[in-house]
Amino acid sequence: MNVQSIPMMMTWSRVVLIPVFLICYYAPIEDARFWAGLAFMIAAITDWFDGYLARKLGSDSKLGAFLDPVADKLIVAAALIVVAAEYHDNIWVILSAVVIIMREVSISALREWMAENNAREVVAVSSLGKIKTASQLAALTWLIYGGELWGVDWGQLGFPMLYFAAVLTVITWVQYTRAALPEIIRSTQSNS
Repeated sequence: MNVQSIPMMMTWSRVVLIPVFLICYYAPIEDARFWAGLAFMIAAITDWFDGYLARKLGSDSKLGAFLDPVADKLIVAAALIVVAAEYHDNIWVILSAVVIIMREVSISALREWMAENNAREVVAVSSLGKIKTASQLAALTWLIYGGELWGVDWGQLGFPMLYFAAVLTVITWVQYTRAALPEIIRSTQSNS
């Protein structure tokens, strides 16, 4: 195995962990939600680690740059759907899930469009975007588990963290859209 292929394998592992976490979550076994939360947490850790490792090993690739955010969006969307279904009586959880999914899809499309116009760096991930992602992944891990461990009720901590992530989602959505607006206007004017 080539060491430089490890980041790409980690990206694919996130995709593979989607059915693993779903099977664990719905399995009629003891501690099913713990195992589901653990699988999701492992996926969340690889989200950070594969990009770091790719840069460190100099194994950045166009395919990896494309697949990494796709893998992220897939596992986050799956987790948001599970959490929204589990807490379907909480309108704030449902609204947060909808807003996060809408933002993830639209910003992914915007980044793809900007890349085609050689302006991808305009909508590069910001520090606030990284905080949004970290808080979102923590909230989802805690809500998927939903239990107590070490005297902490992780499920209850997950609610405010999810709402915080949703607020950051809206802020970064506006931030990236405003940054791309000059390019969008320029493209619209040149096509008319």
